[in-house]
Amino acid sequence: MTGSAKLGIGMRAGPSSPAFASLKPGYNHSMSTIKILSGGAMKSLMVEVVPLFERANGSKVEIKFALTSMLKKEIEDGAAFDIALLPRPELDALAEAGRIAAGTQTDITRSAVGLAVRAGAPKPDIGTVAALRQTLQQAQTIGYSDGPSGAYIADLLVRLGIADEMKPKTRLTSRPVAEIVAEGEAEIGMQQIVAILPVKGAELVGPLPGELQNIIVYAAGIAPGSGQAARALVTFLATPEVVRMIRGKGMEPG
Repeated sequence: MTGSAKLGIGMRAGPSSPAFASLKPGYNHSMSTIKILSGGAMKSLMVEVVPLFERANGSKVEIKFALTSMLKKEIEDGAAFDIALLPRPELDALAEAGRIAAGTQTDITRSAVGLAVRAGAPKPDIGTVAALRQTLQQAQTIGYSDGPSGAYIADLLVRLGIADEMKPKTRLTSRPVAEIVAEGEAEIGMQQIVAILPVKGAELVGPLPGELQNIIVYAAGIAPGSGQAARALVTFLATPEVVRMIRGKGMEPG
């Protein structure tokens, strides 16, 4: 994902407006407006969940999607928000720093890492560690993210003993990895399955072998001083309807 993306639902003002710029963490500039800062991997889920919550609760929501590293820095620097939806380690670090209210961290989803190819391309064998290693070695180019799943992939290549030979044909991206696979920039790509499935022009081969798998837990945390509406939204993310949607996006509930 390049930079960040915002989904304003039921809210006209943007971050550049004077009123918005003066807000602090835990703000609630109307009784029923909630601001979420979310990692990009959660976009396909949250763009569907938010309208359901708004209708059920009567609150209005603004959500910003960006790289985890960018959002973590924004929060550390005092960004205005009510809920952060990030990988659990980053969220816990923010809680330790006092940027997330202690004890409000709630696991929402568990996301496995998969491998994608361009739509219509032959699907390689990745069913075993040896097969995955051979597939990576035979690929002309590979792509992975400079986000949380990318750090795991970089370490995975080291564990497989092929990190050095893969460097010349590696393509890093801040966009969904499946996009550069669909465009032909990378022959194969690895990222969280939730980020692969929505991309047209790319197809999921499957999850990486279980013994190599890395499950990324996305959790919600509430800003100090945020009100009951934010807590209600976090609770809503565990309802049966949302759990069905989570599974439909290739994840498991937290």
